[in-house]
Formats: sequence, structure tokens, C-alpha cells
Amino acid sequence: MTGRASPAKLNLFLKVLGRRSDGYHEIASLMQQIDLCDEMDFAAADSGIRLQCPGSGLPEDERNIVYRAAAKILDETGHRGGVEIVLRKRIPIAAGLGGGSSNAATTLSALNEILHLNVSAERLQALGASLGADVPFFLFGRNAWAFGIGDRLQPAPEIPPLEFVLVNPGYEVSTRSVYQGLNFTLTNQPNHYSIPRFFTAGDLAKGLHNDLETVTLKLHPDLVQWKERLVSHGALGALMSGSGPTIFGIFDREDRAAQAEAALRRFGNCAVFRARSLR
Repeated sequence: MTGRASPAKLNLFLKVLGRRSDGYHEIASLMQQIDLCDEMDFAAADSGIRLQCPGSGLPEDERNIVYRAAAKILDETGHRGGVEIVLRKRIPIAAGLGGGSSNAATTLSALNEILHLNVSAERLQALGASLGADVPFFLFGRNAWAFGIGDRLQPAPEIPPLEFVLVNPGYEVSTRSVYQGLNFTLTNQPNHYSIPRFFTAGDLAKGLHNDLETVTLKLHPDLVQWKERLVSHGALGALMSGSGPTIFGIFDREDRAAQAEAALRRFGNCAVFRARSLR
């Protein structure tokens, strides 16, 4: 089998600009890949799609976005063979870290290469967008500003190398529910914003922003305390990623991140782990 790493992401900046007629939301978001990764293995098969997700509790049929991604690219190309996929989860599920979207993107790109399907990068992006709003970002392959529903991407070369400490409380948050809650606070007032530029970790910490925090933190006030703990233990800034519930702190030095990780683990109840920025 051929192995691939499937990385998580953090939203370092997320502005919700409004709701579209199709139910999706227009956003402006700075998205950062990190070295927290799921592990995926792929192999050609005679027919069908066989997906295994050992120990995760995830479905292994069309209810899983990985299965749907495989089916979509096989149907798109008329490929007559099948595929075997093994997904080993390391990224927390429904945590605002984009794990499922990353898995779908990894599946599309890996099968395109392994099965010699010759699907263009542009077409892969379109297939990804049909699976989920964050999938095109992971196919893009580098940090990016995402616009539209997340499918219009621009490279973001200005992000400095970063250390992160992540706190995951162990419960899931529904992205749809968070956006529905946000709808009540969106108004007809113009959304004026400018794209910030970040040259240092300190610049980035000052520019952290996520509109979705206003909803998720009201539903789960314990997350406010974790943000405060991260800052009190040396983080330059702290923010919720995506719709949550994962909270992360930014550090400019590995030793400071390690010290914070050790200190926060003593509180218990939540998973605390470190990660580094990619690309």
C-alpha cells in the first residue's frame, strides 16, 4: 500500500461576510496547515471501494467523506478497477481542524496519482468543492487565504514559522449549528475588513480573529477559560479554530510551547498537544 499524511488546519483569521441563497456562507479566512496528521494508505483493487477506519468509530461506507471522494474520482474517470483505503485517525473529529476535508483531499490526490487517472488540478479542485468547502484548501497544498465558500484561494507566503499548543475538550461541535447560530447576529451592515499581513508571530497574534467564536463560546463557556489559560502560560495569542471546539495558542519558541503544553496537561479533562506550522 502507498502511504500519505493527511494534515490538519487552523483558521488564523476567519470573517463571515454573509449567507448565500444556497445556504453556504461567504468567508475570508487565513488557513494554516499543521503537522498534526492522519495516516492514510491506498492500494489498487480489482473492483469496489473498501474503506477501513480502525479504532475511530467512523462509518466505512458512503456516509464517510473518504468513501465519497473515492467514488467521485472513480466515477469521474470511468476507472474500472477498485481501491482499498485504510484511514488511521490522529486528528480529533468534528473539532474545527478540517480532518475530514483533509482526508477527502488526500484521497482525491492520492488516487489520481496511484491509479494514473490524469485528472487536472483544476478538475480536482472542482471535485473537492463538491465534497466540502474546506477540501479545495487541502488540495491547494499550501497555506492560503480562502474566499467565497472557501474555494477561492490565494497563496499566503507571509505567515512566519509558528509553534502551536492545541486544546481539544473531547466533545464535538456541529459546524452547521454554529453557522445557524451566527445567522441571527449577521446584519445588513457592510462588512468592512482588510487583509492583514503578518511578518512575525507577534503580528499574527495581534491579528487573530474568528467570527464563529461568538456562537461556540456561548454554547461552551469552558473554552473561554482555556483561551485564558493558554495566554497565562505564555501564548502570544489564543483563538478557536473554525467552528470549534479546538482552541490553540501561538508561540514563537519551541521551548515555551513545550512548557505550556506540560502545564496545561495538569488541568486534565482535555487533550493538549503541540503542533508546528507547515509550508
